[in-house]
Amino acid sequence: MAQHNYQVKIEWTGNRGVGTRSYRDYNRDHVIKGEYKREKIAGSSDPAFLGDKSRYNPEELLVSSLSSCHMLWYLHLCAVNHIVVTSYEDNATGIMEEDASGGGRFTKVTLYPKVCITDKTKLDKANELHAEASKLCFIANSVNFPIKHQPTTSVE
Repeated sequence: MAQHNYQVKIEWTGNRGVGTRSYRDYNRDHVIKGEYKREKIAGSSDPAFLGDKSRYNPEELLVSSLSSCHMLWYLHLCAVNHIVVTSYEDNATGIMEEDASGGGRFTKVTLYPKVCITDKTKLDKANELHAEASKLCFIANSVNFPIKHQPTTSVE
């Protein structure tokens, strides 16, 4: 069994000069960096938690990780099943619920892949491959909430 290791660096950039003196005295801004990556990801917290809505928050990054992983497995499965995909997009959504302690958890993520293929005879197989992609997705296998799929597949 292969083991893969991942490392990212998170750097808080939100010190307004007084650190975390109080909950409202600091900015939630941070950057996410990865070795060999040219771009940084600008992060913050959700605006509900005093974050910057123009930056990605951890909850959005979780949903995007699930969506991206699903897409990559799906494209792989289409390729090995000789289904030519010409476009793929997803407008994924996630539901997170807070509890009485102020913590919380995701209760569901739904993926809405819109896929275009070239061969109408492979439409059913193209739709079936979403379930298989979900079973293989590393990120989906690492979470403890349901991930639903509502794909729309068209033919070019």
